[in-house]
Amino acid sequence: MANKQALNIVKMKKMKADGERLSMLTAYDYPSALLAEEAGIDLILVGDSLGNVVLGYDTTLPVTIDDMVYHTRSVTRGAQNTFIVADMPFMTYHGSVDESLRGVRRLMQEGRAHAVKMEGGLEICETVAAVVAAGVPVLGHIGLTPQSVNMIGGYRIQGKDAKDAKRLMDEAKALEAAGAFAVVLELVTEEVAQAISEALSIPTIGIGAGRYCDGQVLVFHDLLRYASPYREKRFVKTYADVGNVIREGISQYVQEVKDRSFPDEGHVFKADETVLESLYGGAGKDGE
Repeated sequence: MANKQALNIVKMKKMKADGERLSMLTAYDYPSALLAEEAGIDLILVGDSLGNVVLGYDTTLPVTIDDMVYHTRSVTRGAQNTFIVADMPFMTYHGSVDESLRGVRRLMQEGRAHAVKMEGGLEICETVAAVVAAGVPVLGHIGLTPQSVNMIGGYRIQGKDAKDAKRLMDEAKALEAAGAFAVVLELVTEEVAQAISEALSIPTIGIGAGRYCDGQVLVFHDLLRYASPYREKRFVKTYADVGNVIREGISQYVQEVKDRSFPDEGHVFKADETVLESLYGGAGKDGE
């Protein structure tokens, strides 16, 4: 969309103040990013969820910084007028600040991202502040943090009791104080997500966190049911069944190749008679 202008973090904060919701979607390659931009998406997240939906891993943990740079670069070529956030993968921002900044630099310079995302709360705030001080916008991510799935005991709903709700509120406020421009709330109870959204001046972006966040994000492959087999998720709404369309299309292609109905007359190119003459030395193809 040539006339589409990418958002920036100042506009996003104003959208929150005005009550205008933010739409966010993951994308992992050029065509999906281009389609998302043409559809009018506000933000694109190049998520480390690509480990699950693109690379075939069971978790996001095997995803490397090289993987993220490669896919971010593809997405930024496709969606040149959309604000693009790239995930910092597992264990690339829990060491020294210098080490973390090297990964950030790669995503920004090589991947051409506009911002990076980091999972975690109080334990990463020092790193968040350092990255922001270096001039890079940071999107926080609390609640269910897939990179810590082994530590938190699986994919569990967060904020179900008072102690956990206070922890999430403290983490969200700490990330805001560290300079994060927004915070993703994943699999958080609706009441807690609402309270956090009302307490922060920066936007919250929910995924499985109810109706009162300042924006919503979904995984491209969930929104379009682009998977086989597809596992239902309560917090996801399917807007198109692309996986079934693809499967049926390929199945029909296979059948038509087998029964020789493809290619037909409309899919071939014809040579003129002089070409055949040159092939057969002036004689007909039967040697006549």
